[in-house]
Amino acid sequence: MALQQLEKEYRVHVYEMGPDGRVTLWSLFNFMQDIASEHAVKLGFGRDDLMKRNHFWVLSRMFAVLSDWPVWEETIRVKTWPNGTDKIFAMRNYELRFPDGRPVGYASSSWLIIDRTTKKIQRPDELITRYNPDNQPVISPARNAVKLGEVAVNGELSSEFKVKVSDLDINLHTNNVNYLKWVNDTYDLNFVMTHLPCSAEINYLAESMFGDDIVVRTLKDGADNNFFNHSIIRINDNKELCRIRLEWKERMIK
Repeated sequence: MALQQLEKEYRVHVYEMGPDGRVTLWSLFNFMQDIASEHAVKLGFGRDDLMKRNHFWVLSRMFAVLSDWPVWEETIRVKTWPNGTDKIFAMRNYELRFPDGRPVGYASSSWLIIDRTTKKIQRPDELITRYNPDNQPVISPARNAVKLGEVAVNGELSSEFKVKVSDLDINLHTNNVNYLKWVNDTYDLNFVMTHLPCSAEINYLAESMFGDDIVVRTLKDGADNNFFNHSIIRINDNKELCRIRLEWKERMIK
């Protein structure tokens, strides 16, 4: 079957770098969502294809492990492939490498198909399910994302902020990667300059829209101080929107 995998090059632009001079975590997630969208279109189940059935895609979970962090003007080769289904989820994997083959990271994502009218989850049809055996030999080092636990109420709360126009996507909902930005903004600058994210796991639970009041609850993992658990909450109705678990490692000083 043609186009079982898609591979593209992405160059790190200056606006995709963080204060430490390396590509930001959300830029890598943007690369992966971009290539996933393009590949779905090529395979016949892109956004417009689903809209014909009054359905749309929702990213539900994502997990990424990172081993290197490219800098300005370096190139990353991103490869993606559908990995069949897991009950109600359509699965997709990713591989990120430098052009010479050195690994940058690996990721997996879990997607839901939602009916636009009823808002009910639709089971992936045969078109998507058939890619399970086709891509079975392609094994990713990144496990599938799992359901994360709620952050304890004694977690530290960030300052309150509002969803802005610049946070929104074409559907007038908060863009997926902006949840990562919001969480990253809760860290102290010195911590960000001296540490690197080596894994990120996200559960998207509900939508947020323009004007919503938001707060981030954070709690360091008691068993492993390298992990931080975050819960993004809409203050208006105390609705939990997203759970994010980040693993950091101390940067090696050269």
